[in-house]
Amino acid sequence: MRVRAHALPSRFSSVQEDWSAWLPPAKAEVFDSCVHQLELFYGMFSVSLNEALELRRTGKSGHSCRVIFVIPGLCARLAVPLERVLHTLGEHAKHFGIVPNIAPLDASNFRGAREQHTARMSDLLSHVLLTQRSQFLHKIETLEEMVLSIRKEFYEVASDLGSGVSEAPSEDWRTVDDAHFDLNTCLREAIVVLKSFLVVLPSDQLGVFQKSIAAQLFAPHDAEPAGRRRMVLIERE
Repeated sequence: MRVRAHALPSRFSSVQEDWSAWLPPAKAEVFDSCVHQLELFYGMFSVSLNEALELRRTGKSGHSCRVIFVIPGLCARLAVPLERVLHTLGEHAKHFGIVPNIAPLDASNFRGAREQHTARMSDLLSHVLLTQRSQFLHKIETLEEMVLSIRKEFYEVASDLGSGVSEAPSEDWRTVDDAHFDLNTCLREAIVVLKSFLVVLPSDQLGVFQKSIAAQLFAPHDAEPAGRRRMVLIERE
């Protein structure tokens, strides 16, 4: 699955302008480095899952189950750093009062019923929240929770498929495929948010932010979901 470019409504043209905006070299380096690492994690997960799905499609069910058994670890290798990056964005915004441009989530960009419902509720709430800052923090928290939920469901369903105990294999294979699609959507949303964040981030805060992001991208983690962990607070200079 490749990058999907989601069209934004005209009233959110400021987010489109952020996406097209030039970043100073130091900010561009932070953005490119973060995106590159997340794309590497996504590529490993996506290629492996697509291989398992193709094996099942061609009638090699036994082989596909052996392949899917190891993929939850690759899912976590993408999802956990993504959760941490989103959390870091939210914490930095809270500590330093950063207010990026934001566009609400669009339910049509998700497949899972739970994710579609979450996106619809987030969109509705975005029209109630009074400040741009609260809208930004709400979207960040929603994406973080959504990634965690997808990761936990993927682990459970893929583990059942891989161990041969799934009671509804066809439905479970659709579930992991939908989880793949929705996790990719969350990744694309996070990348757009990161760009808008860097556009307004004061240059004197870049070093602190870069250090925090790097720590979250490469911190060790368990493949098996164990609930949401508290992140280290943003370090102040």
